[in-house]
Amino acid sequence: MPRKSKGYRFRTRSLFKKKPRQRGKIGLSRLLQSYKIGDRVVITVEPSIHKGMPHKRFHGSVGVVKQHRGRSYMVAVAAGGKEKQVIARPEHLRPFKG
Repeated sequence: MPRKSKGYRFRTRSLFKKKPRQRGKIGLSRLLQSYKIGDRVVITVEPSIHKGMPHKRFHGSVGVVKQHRGRSYMVAVAAGGKEKQVIARPEHLRPFKG
C-alpha cells in the first residue's frame, strides 16, 4: 500500500481557510508594507499567495525582524525553546500591536 504524502500544506484545510468576504486578491498596502530591523511582526500566512510562504507551524507566532533579504524578511521566532529563523515575504507578515 502506498504511503500518504505529507507535503508543505499537509493538514491546513481549516488553518488557512478564509471567510467568503475576505477571498480574492489582497490589497496593495499589504504587499508594499515595509518593516525595519527590530520590528515585531505576527506571521499570518496568506493562503492565496504561495511564494514566500512560511511553514504552517509558524502561523500566528510573533517574531522580530532580523534582516531584509531581497523582497523577503528574516524573522526570529521562539519555537520549541529555541530561536528559529523564518524567511517570509511581507504579505505573510503583519505589524504586532501589543
